[in-house]
Amino acid sequence: MSLRVVKPGALSSLQDLGRAGYQRFGVIASGVMDEWSHRVANLLVGNARDEATLEITLLGPSLVFEASTLVCLTGADLAPRIAGSVVPMNRPVLVRKGAQLDFGGRVSGCRAYLAVHGGFAVEPVMGSRSTYLRAGLGGFEGRALRKGDVLATGGSNHLRLYPGLGAALEASGDPFVSFAESRFAPVDHPSRRLARARGADPATDAAAPGDGEPTITIRAIAGQQWEAFDEAARKNFFGSPYLVGLNSDRMGFRMEGPALGLRAPLEMISQGVTFGTVQVPPDGQPIVLMADRQTAGGYPKIASVAAVDLPLLAQCLPRDAVRFERVTLDHAQRLLLAREQALSAVRESTEQLTGD
Repeated sequence: MSLRVVKPGALSSLQDLGRAGYQRFGVIASGVMDEWSHRVANLLVGNARDEATLEITLLGPSLVFEASTLVCLTGADLAPRIAGSVVPMNRPVLVRKGAQLDFGGRVSGCRAYLAVHGGFAVEPVMGSRSTYLRAGLGGFEGRALRKGDVLATGGSNHLRLYPGLGAALEASGDPFVSFAESRFAPVDHPSRRLARARGADPATDAAAPGDGEPTITIRAIAGQQWEAFDEAARKNFFGSPYLVGLNSDRMGFRMEGPALGLRAPLEMISQGVTFGTVQVPPDGQPIVLMADRQTAGGYPKIASVAAVDLPLLAQCLPRDAVRFERVTLDHAQRLLLAREQALSAVRESTEQLTGD
């Protein structure tokens, strides 16, 4: 089984939960930018959480399915279509052999995730299928997709996982089938928290990042060098909006706003950093470290983004306005636990359809 790449899109690469255990050797973790969307996509097609998904950035690829395949699309809505029909997101979809998946203009968000039942059949490098583009490491030949690539997928037993979909595809002449929305519990991406806060319909992506909202609230805890920053810096970081810079990428989001100053000059020995660490270089403009972050850094750390909001930040576009909200470590941990409970609810709704 395989997918053939007709068009590669702007940046489509295989990613999983990251390359753990090698940072002490200078090898970055990499992995998906939006872990929530990645995990939900894998869950809905019956994969383990650490199977690779295809991370699709802004402009999606065109892919031909060379065998009937169970897939799921999550994350950003990049207008996925097969034979002109809209492909539902956040639901398992059984695609007929020979069908072509295309993407139109971006509706909301920045990064979509495509999971296929059985996963993508690429060899792990240091225990991970994630692509580290700068080093040409992992994923599919260590790079983003190109026209003409053929992505092998794992063996499929989707007829056992969702027999109702298999019967529906065989009985119809449609290029794909999925469950009716009324039979499938909606998946609550973190960005929908914004819609609820504004009283909007939580089943829509009306307030997803990149849609012109005034600000996107990202929760964070005080960093290791919080006390080293002056009073104005501490007030501005958790009080003023910052724009996501145009030169942001998978390594880090450069934020533009009030400069953050120190109480006194500070010489630091490089320390370990993680996904969501907020460093402040000499120009005072904070940098939020993302999936392709370095293993250590010597800039003072004013804060760390709460893990629960990293998927929301990952869906932001350049020039989106972000406001950081301070929370305690205990609060951040409770938020993450609630998110895991939400994922368990998605799993339960999926199990109700298995064997249907």
